[in-house]
Amino acid sequence: MSAPAGTLPVTVVSLDGTESTQATGEGTTYGELVARAAGSEHPPREVVVVRVDTPDGPELRDLHREAGPGERVEAVDVASEDGLAVLRHSCAHVLAQAVQATRDEARLGIGPPVRDGFYYDFDVAEPFTPDDVKALEKAMQRIVKEGQTFRRRVVGDDEARAELADEPYKLELIGLKGSAGADAAEAAEGAGAEVGAGELTIYDNVRRDGSVAWKDLCRGPHVPSTRVLGNAWKLMRTAAAYWRGSERNPQLQRVYGTAWPTKDDLQAYLDRLAEAERRDHRRLGTELDLFSFPDEIGSGLPVFHPRGGVVKREMEDYVRRRHVEEGFEYVGTPHISKQHLFETSGHLPYYADTMFPPMELENSQYYLKAMNCPMHNLIFRSRGRSYRELPLRLFEFGSVYRFEKSGVVHGLTRVRGLTMDDSHSYCTAEQAPQEIEKLLRFVLGLLADFGLDDYYLELSTRGEGDKFIGSDEAWEQATETLRRVAEGTGLELVPDPGGAAFYGPKISVQARDAIGRTWQMSTVQLDFNQPERFGLEYTAADGSRQRPVMIHSAKFGSIERFLGVLTEHYAGAFPPWLAPVQVVGIPVSDAHVDYLEDVAHRLRAEGIRVEVDASDDRMPKKIRTHTKQKVPFLLIAGDDDRAAGSVSFRFRDGSQENGVPVDAAVARVVQAVRDRVQV
Repeated sequence: MSAPAGTLPVTVVSLDGTESTQATGEGTTYGELVARAAGSEHPPREVVVVRVDTPDGPELRDLHREAGPGERVEAVDVASEDGLAVLRHSCAHVLAQAVQATRDEARLGIGPPVRDGFYYDFDVAEPFTPDDVKALEKAMQRIVKEGQTFRRRVVGDDEARAELADEPYKLELIGLKGSAGADAAEAAEGAGAEVGAGELTIYDNVRRDGSVAWKDLCRGPHVPSTRVLGNAWKLMRTAAAYWRGSERNPQLQRVYGTAWPTKDDLQAYLDRLAEAERRDHRRLGTELDLFSFPDEIGSGLPVFHPRGGVVKREMEDYVRRRHVEEGFEYVGTPHISKQHLFETSGHLPYYADTMFPPMELENSQYYLKAMNCPMHNLIFRSRGRSYRELPLRLFEFGSVYRFEKSGVVHGLTRVRGLTMDDSHSYCTAEQAPQEIEKLLRFVLGLLADFGLDDYYLELSTRGEGDKFIGSDEAWEQATETLRRVAEGTGLELVPDPGGAAFYGPKISVQARDAIGRTWQMSTVQLDFNQPERFGLEYTAADGSRQRPVMIHSAKFGSIERFLGVLTEHYAGAFPPWLAPVQVVGIPVSDAHVDYLEDVAHRLRAEGIRVEVDASDDRMPKKIRTHTKQKVPFLLIAGDDDRAAGSVSFRFRDGSQENGVPVDAAVARVVQAVRDRVQV
């Protein structure tokens, strides 16, 4: 469709990607343009906002806003990343309206969209109870059914203060606008959704009769009407949260929710949550007697029980052997060090917030180490090095300690004491690409052996500000080297601007587990800066003194985190080679215990972890018990089996083969363990 003569054309990109030129004039809204492009009186239900090209970059705008001449306008699908964020932000506003409708004293904090949902913070006299949450959902349903429209208004600072005089937290955000603290407001857990760097806006929730039901300070944009939310949302939980994320500020009450384009999408999400709960490694750690977090030791400091210790040992044995095969030499370093070491490396002050407080010992400040690389640098520097030694590869299981905030400590996946399979390769700049390629092959082979074969790469690069050390040239060289090697793998490479460590860019492997969640696993980092700071040198072939480059790599990352991820990936049903107990013998009666002990003796001779259940429990209960413990193989024996020299071979899924000769049963178990079969 072309624009009539004398009109001001706008290019509209519809959901299917087709472009059309639409006429616009005074008062023409984006919603009208999108509707015309679709050949309809109303915009498609899937379109919640538009994306408009501006001199400052793409900008999301409400459908009710007036279009400008010559613009390029793209319809945004509610199921897209931007569309979901708008949907969830609008749902957060409906939640806040419901809270203030049921609690007069409630004062508003912030209410941004977050991954898979939204939250809103409130200053209320009493914390929310489960009954309160149910009442809020009913109040939200009424607002949704009313079909209130979201209407944007631009206001001046004084006008905003007057309208929001009873909202102290909003007044604080207004005061931060344009000040030195504006960036802090922007970064404070979603405060940027309320106040931007430019004009202030208030959104009114307008009833069908034109009256304003509620209003909030907000950047927007929002869905056209509360009816868009339908019944595809749910309040999930409540929690305490400090205003703007600082413990120095008042503690507010946070209500979390989720919202999706359709009820089916919502149900699928709730099903995923239920499956994630079933796989939660913290629960499985208790049920399978793998590990615990005693209060007497402290938050985020796990202890491994014998069965968890088996899995941890298998992981350590595997990665130690693989490092030796890849040419690494094992080293060991202490748990604490003088402060000056971390000043030399640059970790102080950058890592100070996540390091345990220093200890005063013999007139010196000592820190628990949060990283191993500074000590490996001292090993390299302990004597003269020749180019013939490079690449020099050092590896250790280094115990490090990081004082994570209690709010982010989470089972094994976010701890305060962890063991890293930490390695550092020292090489020439010319050797670096080949060494990085070698490390990536090592990493990807390891992940495959542990059953993680769905992954992509992420390239974290330098951001703005003073949190990064080193010259621009060194960063550019390091980043380009990593990029070339990563692209050479043929894997998907996703940019992560600003996500690098302070000393250099990194490639991280982002692995998807059995239910599609993504976890950062192994990392490879290229570092030109620490060799400079430590004065590391080697003698080149021409006799000159040269500076090596340093490549940090962690294959598991941390053993604790990797074990937590594996537990959830397998829902506790580890493959036979990793299982704490690989085989349990189940006698039909006490008379068959000795027969199964003989079978167990043969399995132990092959290195298999096997037990015979000689308890007083009846056979069916024994089968249930060890099936719940997720033992890979059960060998059952009664009179007929003993007479035939066989066993009934029962698998973890409940299937069973009877009359399997003992030789065949032993061979089958040994083969499954040796081949790392994923059963």
